[in-house]
Amino acid sequence: MKSILLTGTAGFIGSNFVPYFLEKYPEYNLINLDLLTYAGNLENLQECEGNPRYKFIKGDICNRQLVEFIFSEYDIQGVIHFAAESHVDNSIKNPGVFVQTNVNGTFTLLDVAYKYWMEKPFTCKPKYEGCRFHHISTDEVYGTLTLDPTDLFTESTPYAPNSPYSASKASSDMIVRSYQETYGMDTVITNCSNNYGPKQHDEKLIPTIIRNALKGNPIPIYGDGKNIRDWLYVLDHCKGIDIVYHTGKTGEVYNIGGRNERTNLQIVDAITTILDEKVPQANGKSYKELITFVEDRAGHDRRYAIDATKLENELGWRADETFDTGIVKTVEWYLAKYNQESSRDK
Repeated sequence: MKSILLTGTAGFIGSNFVPYFLEKYPEYNLINLDLLTYAGNLENLQECEGNPRYKFIKGDICNRQLVEFIFSEYDIQGVIHFAAESHVDNSIKNPGVFVQTNVNGTFTLLDVAYKYWMEKPFTCKPKYEGCRFHHISTDEVYGTLTLDPTDLFTESTPYAPNSPYSASKASSDMIVRSYQETYGMDTVITNCSNNYGPKQHDEKLIPTIIRNALKGNPIPIYGDGKNIRDWLYVLDHCKGIDIVYHTGKTGEVYNIGGRNERTNLQIVDAITTILDEKVPQANGKSYKELITFVEDRAGHDRRYAIDATKLENELGWRADETFDTGIVKTVEWYLAKYNQESSRDK
């Protein structure tokens, strides 16, 4: 049995990844280190509780003593690093937290792994050959794109982060790269586009649209609503991480994108159309009438879109969900969640 350290997997993407990974790889023990900040919720991992190959540890990735203990206690032989502060608005209000977690936390994990797995630069300790550090990052490190649909982020796009969040992620990417180049650590980085699907925190765009619509509240949309994102169904992202962790070339970066570009207006239109069909309002009005434009946020990038050709051609990954299929699954999951919460409150 091999023990793999997963960080931050009580959050959105990680909590979809853990049950998928547990089921697919019976030869792995999974150790989940999560501080359980506001974005982490152990209810997201209820299906894993009681599994003898899954262990949850509450703690901070910046706590070097704790990280060193986990490596030695569980003989960690791989790291998949999800943990990050990730909400752009929060990074604008409180950037220091993002630097601490995303930069210092990533450094702590890398440095402990290096000292545990390697005798010296480019020389692994016996039995620790092939131990890999997989860093999960974001397309936001690349900055913003033009509106030309042929203009896409590739793995060679220069970094140009525009928010404290994306700058902190870009910094962590560079630290990972430095440990590969300087010390010969086996590292890989994946940069993903906007994820959506079950278990996402209520603060994010899609849950916010659904929640406000069901309450009859205004649905807030930044600016003119024409900011464009490439949307990736979360389980497709998990499968991409799996493929890169196991078969990606050491030192490489792989972009994971859904080839599903949508404006925020198209997102809210798709969701309200589904809600109009599945849970029509008693007054007969469309949920679309609740759409409200609010002041745009500072440094709001106009467009992100990923070219996933490298991952598709070299490692054989393909997204299984289109946006049209994935958004229906997502809305249905949130309807069930909010109905359950409403029943509990009564």
